Amino acid sequence: MISRSVRGACWGALALAMAPAARAVPPTFSHDVAPIVYEKCAPCHHPGEAAPFSLLTYADVKKRGALIVSVTRRGYMPPWLPQHGYGDFSGERRLIPEEISTITAWVAAGTPEGSAAEMPPAPTFTDGWQLGTPDLVIEAGSSFPLPASGPDVYWNFIFTPALTERRWVRAIEIRPGERRLVHHANLLVDRMGSARAQESAPGKGFPGMDLLLMRSPFDPDGHLLFWKPGGTPHVEPEGFAWRLDPGNLLVLNMHLQPSGKPEEVRPSVGLYFTDRPETKFPLLIQLENDGALDIPAGARDFVVSDDFRLPLDADILAVYPHAHYLGKLLEAWATLPDGSKKWLVRIPDWDSNWQSVYYYREPLYLPKDSVIHLRYHYDNSAANVRNRSHPPRRVRAGNQATDEMGHLWLQILPRGPGDRRRELQEAVIRHRLEKNPGDFEAHMNLGAIQLSRLNAQAAVTELRAATRLQPDRPEASNMLGLALAATGRNSEAIEQFALALRARPGYASARFNLATALAKAGKLDDATDNLRRVLADSPEDAAAKRRLAEVLTLRGVLLLRDGKRGEAVAQFDEALRLDPSNEEARKNREQALGH
Repeated sequence: MISRSVRGACWGALALAMAPAARAVPPTFSHDVAPIVYEKCAPCHHPGEAAPFSLLTYADVKKRGALIVSVTRRGYMPPWLPQHGYGDFSGERRLIPEEISTITAWVAAGTPEGSAAEMPPAPTFTDGWQLGTPDLVIEAGSSFPLPASGPDVYWNFIFTPALTERRWVRAIEIRPGERRLVHHANLLVDRMGSARAQESAPGKGFPGMDLLLMRSPFDPDGHLLFWKPGGTPHVEPEGFAWRLDPGNLLVLNMHLQPSGKPEEVRPSVGLYFTDRPETKFPLLIQLENDGALDIPAGARDFVVSDDFRLPLDADILAVYPHAHYLGKLLEAWATLPDGSKKWLVRIPDWDSNWQSVYYYREPLYLPKDSVIHLRYHYDNSAANVRNRSHPPRRVRAGNQATDEMGHLWLQILPRGPGDRRRELQEAVIRHRLEKNPGDFEAHMNLGAIQLSRLNAQAAVTELRAATRLQPDRPEASNMLGLALAATGRNSEAIEQFALALRARPGYASARFNLATALAKAGKLDDATDNLRRVLADSPEDAAAKRRLAEVLTLRGVLLLRDGKRGEAVAQFDEALRLDPSNEEARKNREQALGH
């Protein structure tokens, strides 16, 4: 048996013996360089993509040989931020040291072309939709005028899919318009229509780098819908299709870069459906500590951290690190219950221009009680070439490009049968409140979860905290009203529903709930008026029809007791038109008619 030291010496001698021969035969384009360029560079560097030039032929690559050597040796190209060995990601496009050495040696040797017989076929790329013809194509309502110069622009386009029934989406494909103007884009599902309130004019969209959409705690996000130049559309695995309902909006958040002349940007999105509904229920969770993100001017290594303990066994499917221009070293790992360490991602030289979603080649299993750690380092000194402020200024957390962020999105699939998102989501919300007791959204969502568990008193406590923090938010008042009604405090519930409607007169849910509480209080005429207002705006609202039928039936019963038989029958007749299944109305109508 050969000892380790002797074996190492043998290999070293063999390498030295081979080196002169390797140098004597320089690499050629056809045999050595073309396979690297076609796999790692051409997906962005081909006609129609965002890269400024094509790299599909020998002449293309030869012309830019010195530039390619420079950017690959510096690690600038291909743009792949995660450090190798700190997470095994699919679609990894980085160059290994041997590939960089091959390109360098080829340029040093004079860029020999090599044998035509060894030339691999150039890759081909689809001009149209990469996944074939979509089932539905939606286009932005209007173009955005991108100025000729100035800073990067972040713009949000709102799409309204024309759906008449629920559909399950297995893939999306984003066509950003002029690809060379678009650095990256994120698509978000807006189920509550909150994006419309942010538009300056209908159909025009609105600005912002990191938009905030209102979300129901019972319908959390579970998918990362991301686009970047040269990327391949992500097709959801079996069981992971996501739901899109009539009335849902899609919001496309785009990072735009001026080209030197005025341009028009009008993106479109292709949707690919499946008949197989969702059977796997991932949840997007976010680690962050924006409350601690206050970076003094000149600070070279400002650190922000967050630590979250998993309440259940889970698989990590994807990660999306996010910071702005001062981010430098971004790290995330997990400490397992046995004390061992498992890396999620490590980016030693963050560049927000090349941010991306990274899917693991295989799901990363973390057992219950694993602690996920986020550590982000920021450089707010003049030495940071990406610092947008000269001289450096104090930078705090915020949604503008010149503010900062320190977020890590994780797509997590809880293990076990059925949908276990709520258990994980509650742990995330409680973690948020530990860090920031003044978090309005966390108090409201925790209150909603408590209410769904029939713990109405605990829900009242959380929702009162939410309304104290932001008394002008009607959704919190509406939910507090529901919790109060569930504890028997109906008059207080009516006050909260009325507050919600003063803040937002068109709030149908609050008006429906107010009508229910008024009916319970015996104020049937007021309840009827409010339900009719709901149906005036939404004539096909089945729940409002049923509730109005119930209220009309009660009114009919009271009229019948007063001997007003004709008026009572009219109430029962309208109740049955609204809800033919209302047996109480049918029975009382027959009694009124003496049948």
